[in-house]
Amino acid sequence: MPTNKPHTNWDDTILPFQLDKSDVRGRIARLDGLLNEILGQHNYPLEVSAVLAEAVALTALIGPSIKLRWKLSLQIRGDGPIRILATDYYGPTDDGKPARIRAYASFDEDALKAANGSAFEKIGKGMFAILIDQGEDMKPYQGITPLTGGSLSACASTYFAQSEQLPTEFAISIGQSSTPTEKDAWRAGGIMVQMMPKASPFVAKSTDSPTLDLGDQTDNWRRALMHIQTVEETELVGPYVSPETLLHRLFHEDQPRIFPTQPVQFGCSCGAEKVRSTMSMYSQKDIETMTAENGMVTADCQFCGSHYELDPKTLGFDAKPSQD
Repeated sequence: MPTNKPHTNWDDTILPFQLDKSDVRGRIARLDGLLNEILGQHNYPLEVSAVLAEAVALTALIGPSIKLRWKLSLQIRGDGPIRILATDYYGPTDDGKPARIRAYASFDEDALKAANGSAFEKIGKGMFAILIDQGEDMKPYQGITPLTGGSLSACASTYFAQSEQLPTEFAISIGQSSTPTEKDAWRAGGIMVQMMPKASPFVAKSTDSPTLDLGDQTDNWRRALMHIQTVEETELVGPYVSPETLLHRLFHEDQPRIFPTQPVQFGCSCGAEKVRSTMSMYSQKDIETMTAENGMVTADCQFCGSHYELDPKTLGFDAKPSQD
């Protein structure tokens, strides 16, 4: 999807950094074309697009923690009108190659129009989950925490506190701009800071409320939080402040050290063979009920909208009408 601003060399990139003086690490993400490609494939209401954009930005900030060729998924499920927000981050196939992100949302349009409150509140009560797929023959990792805190960013901080025992903070801004001759274009920017892992950074008084015990790192972490809370929305999403400049503005006293930038792009892993593999879990009778009048089984990818029509015979069944 075209945007209404010049492309900059930090669009759709993730910049990892470390604050050597504070034992804090982090990332800055700028998303432009990727976000427009994800949202442009769906006709989501504005608030659904906005909260999904925040989930995509979180995925970009968290995703680079996994290894090459692994997959990290964010799943947010609630009992409100916005039922599901799902994202996938595919680690690069090789160093220097782009990572890939895809995302989709599921919602009840009528209930959404009738509901009051913020987009986050319209997710309702539910769960915030991170899943990591390490590849074949490896058991996937899954961590789940409740939806709490008033935003997806707050949920992510709670997740790291409870599931990973790492103090983590996020600042994310989502923007949309337009001109008389071009469609609305989305931008997202975010920064994440995280205390470097050390032994027992938390003393857990309860599973719901871990208490931070950072010892001599307390001042360093408080200073990092203080700086990240001063970041302005225009610094996060605006096209004129580079990630390196923003990093220097916020943390110049803490000796920031940057690492190679990770490019990111839209990418979906769907395909006819994956659809066939998914269909293999169904019985012949189930396949019959899925077969359309034209004799084909149809399936649509929720992430990219690709449409597949498959001959039932290629699914391992000859879907003739049952005799029972």
